Amino acid sequence: MPLPITDISQLDVNESYTYADYLLWQFEERVELIRGKLFRMSPAPNTRHQRISHELAFQLELFLRKQPCQIFSAPFDVRLPVSKRKGHDTTVVQPDLCVICDPGKLD
Repeated sequence: MPLPITDISQLDVNESYTYADYLLWQFEERVELIRGKLFRMSPAPNTRHQRISHELAFQLELFLRKQPCQIFSAPFDVRLPVSKRKGHDTTVVQPDLCVICDPGKLD
């Protein structure tokens, strides 16, 4: 079993990674994978950003009240598969808000 990655400097930014790789990373810095490429996320959002995100979540909650949907806030991993092969996802993002209406899409 590969050793866990504890510092982002242990990663090669020119390498291509999968969600399986991502799960081994044990460092504090938030990152996303886009088609296997590593992207550092910006630091914690400012107050204005947080207010807007909160208001959007509130409005979505009102709109979806009678729907079988759930709203999740970051950090929440969203995998965007390009194939059905488990463990080969190469895009993992952490949007500010995510609406899931199909419980089968949750781990």
